[in-house]
Amino acid sequence: MNKLKEKIASLPDAAGVYIFKDAGGEIIYIGKANSLKKRVVSYLGRDLSTKTVALMTHVRDVEYRLCKNESLALLLEASLIHQYKPKYNVSLRDDKSFPFVKITNEEFPAIYITRKKEADGARYIGPYTNVKLLRQALKIIRRSFPYRSCRKLPQKACIYYRLKLSPAPCIGKIDKKEYAKIIEDIVLILEGKTDTLVKKWVKEMELKSKEQDFEAAAKMRDQISALSALSSTGSGMSQLEDLKDLLKLDRMPRRIEGFDISDISGEGACGSMVSFYMAEADKNNYRRFRIKTVEGIDDYKMLAEVISRRYGRLARENLSLPDLILIDGGRSHLLTAKKELEKLKLDIPLISIAKDRENIYTGGRRQAIRFDADTPALNLIRKVRDEAHRFALSYHHILRRKETFGR
Repeated sequence: MNKLKEKIASLPDAAGVYIFKDAGGEIIYIGKANSLKKRVVSYLGRDLSTKTVALMTHVRDVEYRLCKNESLALLLEASLIHQYKPKYNVSLRDDKSFPFVKITNEEFPAIYITRKKEADGARYIGPYTNVKLLRQALKIIRRSFPYRSCRKLPQKACIYYRLKLSPAPCIGKIDKKEYAKIIEDIVLILEGKTDTLVKKWVKEMELKSKEQDFEAAAKMRDQISALSALSSTGSGMSQLEDLKDLLKLDRMPRRIEGFDISDISGEGACGSMVSFYMAEADKNNYRRFRIKTVEGIDDYKMLAEVISRRYGRLARENLSLPDLILIDGGRSHLLTAKKELEKLKLDIPLISIAKDRENIYTGGRRQAIRFDADTPALNLIRKVRDEAHRFALSYHHILRRKETFGR
């Protein structure tokens, strides 16, 4: 419980969604907050309801995702509840009085809020806990993705067309195919799949650039920036851009490989490498390393072995290199990895993150870099670091079990 309290105390004072997990790692409750820190700390207070007390007896871990504001956190909360169906969110899933977003079944679908689900072929997304925040979220989405909201298609353009909030299908200002694409993109946003949409648009933007259609590519770039403001974590695209700017990298770090070493009392020493592409875990490219050349406890030599084995192989086989390497450790760990890369004559951007104060070290400077606690870049670094640690620890347990039981 002390470890949980420490994690809760370190939550950012920012809008987002918090996720409670039990001892087995199962998601048991999902909530939203304008301030993650204040909201989640309240679960540790006195005079809690019976339901909250019952919930907290099972909570062993908490995760969070930052959002631009509470109204966008509302969208993410609903999509995650729909996806994971947590035990303690049953009331939200079952209560018919909560509002939904309705997308009508028409040639040019309308989008609006309703509390009544009907068997009319329309698509209903939700439910949501707060109709006021839902209206605010739809207003934000509509600025970048204009849509029709009228219940009946009019004969002439309305004020929303003049405000650039509707593409005016009523007077033929947009064709069916183009409008359907807007609706498809809005559905992805409402379902919390903004990062999926960003990845799709990045590929389209790169294709337009290769075709030298720079006007279309620039338009897509602006749309990607707009999407970044809607994403649950500042979006993968935003995180990568932030990381590129703060670390002064030559290019966006689309492929990041993170390393951690696990050894308890010198037994079952192993290393892990996790791979992230476009800010998302790419588990098919994870790698495990059983330490072969180091005896006793020496994290630096173990790290050197793992780095040498990983990138020596990539160099020999002429395989693609990552855009950024992240080491779990301090400046000495970074210099150890840097030395191995120099032996291989490889120039790959390299950073490390120290455990205590989350200082960031780079190969180009002696002094640590401190990012603001809720920057997209630091959230991505934490995400890679924590996943590398989890993956190393799981492999360590497998090795210990094999040594103990022979299987």
